[in-house]
Amino acid sequence: MKDLVEYIAKSLVDNPEAVDITEIEEDNSVIIELRVAPEDMGKVIGKQGKIAKAMRILSKAAAAKEGKRVSIEIMK
Repeated sequence: MKDLVEYIAKSLVDNPEAVDITEIEEDNSVIIELRVAPEDMGKVIGKQGKIAKAMRILSKAAAAKEGKRVSIEIMK
């Protein structure tokens, strides 16, 4: 799941080197913290949060295959 989110985020931003992802696993759930350059924040979130929502939906589908729950947090 981390690789999926990283691939999507790096594809969207102008500064892919600044993309930083931390994966925290707890029991049956995974928290993915996504950090990008401040000027790329809007590209990752999208208008009305549509891109962020789409990333969350895709990661939840991937997590369901493994029987896990996932949460993506976009950090400042």
